[in-house]
Amino acid sequence: MTIPATIAASADLAVKKARLVRSPARYLVSAMLAGIYIGVGEVLLLTVAGPLEAGHSGAVKLVEGMVFPVALTMVMFAGADLFTSQCMTMTFGTLSRRTTWMDTARIWVMCLLGNLAGAVFFALIIGAAGTVKSGPSSALLGSLLAAKEAETGGQLFARAVLCNMLVCLAVWMFTRTSGDGAKAFMVWIPVFAFVSSGFEHSIANMALFSLGIVSGQAGVGDLAHNLAFTVPGNIVGGAVLVAGAYWFSNRGASKAVDVPDEPSLPAADTAPRTLTTV
Repeated sequence: MTIPATIAASADLAVKKARLVRSPARYLVSAMLAGIYIGVGEVLLLTVAGPLEAGHSGAVKLVEGMVFPVALTMVMFAGADLFTSQCMTMTFGTLSRRTTWMDTARIWVMCLLGNLAGAVFFALIIGAAGTVKSGPSSALLGSLLAAKEAETGGQLFARAVLCNMLVCLAVWMFTRTSGDGAKAFMVWIPVFAFVSSGFEHSIANMALFSLGIVSGQAGVGDLAHNLAFTVPGNIVGGAVLVAGAYWFSNRGASKAVDVPDEPSLPAADTAPRTLTTV
């Protein structure tokens, strides 16, 4: 797909999401699934990289970056609604005058709530399973939480901006690429970059801090403090640095695509195959 065609298709998807949110229960379930999939990635990261951290390996960050892209890959291919990519999708819709800023705000709020509910739900199941209750994975969880809590508000915000720039670029490149293997690789590259670099993803932090809360290594206030800076940073990264930049540089070149009056399928089924539901 050309860049103008991708912008137009993203605006089309934003319109469909604005309509789908009229059925809030359906939308919240889709958002919860995204929170769960991100939680899967966090537990995989802790389980695989924990022993390396315990052995003081220099490859910890590298391995973390290699395994965590599983989370976004599941979101993209299985179909779910992730807040960080909605920052880009809904902004394309609104800048193209296909949706309103009120539609965008409504989607962002509902997606955040659904992602949080999914992350908490998954953390409770992991707590019952005892997967990260002790051992190297638990130690790595504590180390990651301590590092995030030590960051200043400005650092959290700036790292969140950089993180969602990369996440939305992953979605953007996924959309423009044909072939499932190529799409998976396009997801892996930017996510590997943000995880290995230590940038801040608000939904991944929801999952990580929820695991910490369940295991007694963090409190609700710690999560709230983190989200107070990472959510705005993620919005800037996706809405301004990706959607805003591509829309401005191709302004007037994209053409609106036809949208049916009402979607007849759930969120994961209404999106074109070349797009993702995130």
